[in-house]
Amino acid sequence: MLTAVAVSGYRSLRDVVVPLHGLDVVTGANGSGKSSLYRSLRLLAGCGRGDVVGTLAREGGLESALWAGPATLGGARDRGHAVQGTRRKGPISLQLGFASDDFGYLVDLGLPQQASGGGEGAASAFLRDPEIKREVVWSGPVMRPGSVLVRRRWNVVETRSGFEVDDGWDSGWGDDDDGAEWESDPVQAAGSRIGARPAAYRDTGAAAAGSGTSGGRRSRPGWTELTRSLRPWESMLTELADPERAPELLRVRRMIRGWRFYDGFRADAGAPARTPQVGTRTPVLADDGRDLAAALQTIRENGRPELDRAVADAFDGAILDVTVKGGRFDVALHQPGMLRPLSSAELSDGTLRYLLLVAALLTTDPPPLMVLNEPETSLHPDLLAPLARLIRAASEHSQLLVVSHSSALVRELGVATGGSDGLADLDDEDELPTGLGSPARGITLVKDLGETRVQGQGLLSTPPWNWGARR
Repeated sequence: MLTAVAVSGYRSLRDVVVPLHGLDVVTGANGSGKSSLYRSLRLLAGCGRGDVVGTLAREGGLESALWAGPATLGGARDRGHAVQGTRRKGPISLQLGFASDDFGYLVDLGLPQQASGGGEGAASAFLRDPEIKREVVWSGPVMRPGSVLVRRRWNVVETRSGFEVDDGWDSGWGDDDDGAEWESDPVQAAGSRIGARPAAYRDTGAAAAGSGTSGGRRSRPGWTELTRSLRPWESMLTELADPERAPELLRVRRMIRGWRFYDGFRADAGAPARTPQVGTRTPVLADDGRDLAAALQTIRENGRPELDRAVADAFDGAILDVTVKGGRFDVALHQPGMLRPLSSAELSDGTLRYLLLVAALLTTDPPPLMVLNEPETSLHPDLLAPLARLIRAASEHSQLLVVSHSSALVRELGVATGGSDGLADLDDEDELPTGLGSPARGITLVKDLGETRVQGQGLLSTPPWNWGARR
């Protein structure tokens, strides 16, 4: 189970660490950063699928997704100075990471070397594409030098050997403060091929390398080099996950690939869920809901009586059926007092969205993490209580993160109402149990000088986190 998600340099998330407990409900005013938190999780999931760079490009590129404020807000926050830009001390960086009960992972994205080119002396047309500069997988809740299992700097990936040797790699660790200097990306020679190991890093690696070898390549003491040719748009999770050489990467990749995201199902006349589709056994609902009927039938044939109860609970005793004609599946909803069932094309927007959420939450293959973004959209207030019951039941089998604007849904989920914002005090929540099936926790996001922060979070209540550095 995930215990924390950390984001640095993404939109309004300048540097935030969000604690997770089992069933977490994220609320906040418009523009407070809820959507940014949701999108950052999807970006993180892209590392496990191998499309994080493409996903970021579809958001407008790295520059449009970066934190737009100054590198530090200490002067404005502590001394009341006007917010103003300062000299950048570090490279452009967008960092994402998570901690779980077993493993942690972080990825550091930046801009490519400006001298990179597609040929001898030729400038590349992809100089604004983000690149993966650094990745780390570690054991335990916090990344420390001794807990790192696999590390990647630029195109060099190493895994820890069976013996401990101090190679000086951790000399730059620790929290970065206003006076800390960052090392810039190594300078790459003009005309060198994209993905080649930068000269500056190649020299330091050779100097620090010990006498051990790995497939003819020298490795740092205590580490085994897996590759030095990983291309900057490739994640080590997708390219090097191997049950023998790097089983940790395989486990982290499988975990991330199991995450599911459901955001704003379409319910217009041309929505995929309104059109009969050729059906196959569907344990996992597609993120656009196109296989709704097949997913509902899969739940029914798996012997899940909760499906009929969820429909009857929401629609006054209605009965759900799935019709199959010529191999094409469609939904048929029998409502009391009506002489014929309504097909998916005839259902109201709210009814269709509720059925989509039913199919997602009653999945026969519970994921390790499910994220719902504003599931209350288009739902009548009477449907919020049945939806909350579905979410709480699903949290018995999967970790859930719910982003919501609806105070009614928050109340129905049973989030404690200790504060004026309708959510529990962080101090009171410390005594609540965590894990699958635990009570819902409230996380309120607020804006402070343009920066998203977790309301009530202080030095002692912020989960421990260490980003390390590119050194």
